[in-house]
Amino acid sequence: MKESTKETLKKALKFTAIIIPIAAIGGYFTGKYAYASYTEDVQQLILSQVGSVQNLALVSLVQSVMYAVFCALIGYFLAENIGLMKPLKYEKETLKKTAIITLFCGILFGLDYWTFGKALPEVAATYESEITIRSFDNWMASIFYGGVVEELLLRLFFMSLVAFLIWKLFFRKYGKNEIPEGVFIAANLISAMTFAAGHLPTTISMFGGLTPLIVFRCFLLNGGLGLVFGWLYRKYGIQYSFIGHMGAHIISKTIWLLFAP
Repeated sequence: MKESTKETLKKALKFTAIIIPIAAIGGYFTGKYAYASYTEDVQQLILSQVGSVQNLALVSLVQSVMYAVFCALIGYFLAENIGLMKPLKYEKETLKKTAIITLFCGILFGLDYWTFGKALPEVAATYESEITIRSFDNWMASIFYGGVVEELLLRLFFMSLVAFLIWKLFFRKYGKNEIPEGVFIAANLISAMTFAAGHLPTTISMFGGLTPLIVFRCFLLNGGLGLVFGWLYRKYGIQYSFIGHMGAHIISKTIWLLFAP
């Protein structure tokens, strides 16, 4: 194994070790929140299979850690190979810029109840639910799973993979430090829109079908914010996309907690 590869592996393992407890917390509370959001019939079915809510949370924890380990390790190597892996440290000025962007994203997401909720009763009902705005499990799942595990999957792994493939297929003559900016823009767009499209089955289940407004909301809130987090990753590093995603959840949920009925 080359010295540079050994050094990258060492850094990737150190990064992954930091990520594991965060992913475990996110996975555990995601399992608990998911159970609370199901209908009583589905809850009974789940209990008949796993035995208890605690067991379900532990299964979710294990899955989350497995996803995180895979995406952190492979994603780190991919990002390193295409020049996307920035030093894992925080700069004061960059934190200020990220905070402003995060505030904007959080407010945009937080206004969902008063914008789309006015036209879509199902949206309003979601934000009026105790499970959504006051559940500790929901807050923890959103912040740690949504803010970290999803960023590992969609940005560090998937966006990096797409950029790597585009580079190798169409821009092989360029070195890793010469890859055209358009490659990363395209990868960001693909990963963000893929994430938004992945929400369509849940959206159909929630609304019983799709309309142009419902599809627009799905792609704006999931894809649009994903583009912003992808830009933070591309511009400053994965640690800043963590902050952006986690912060957007904290701000939006605080808005709902304070102002939603």
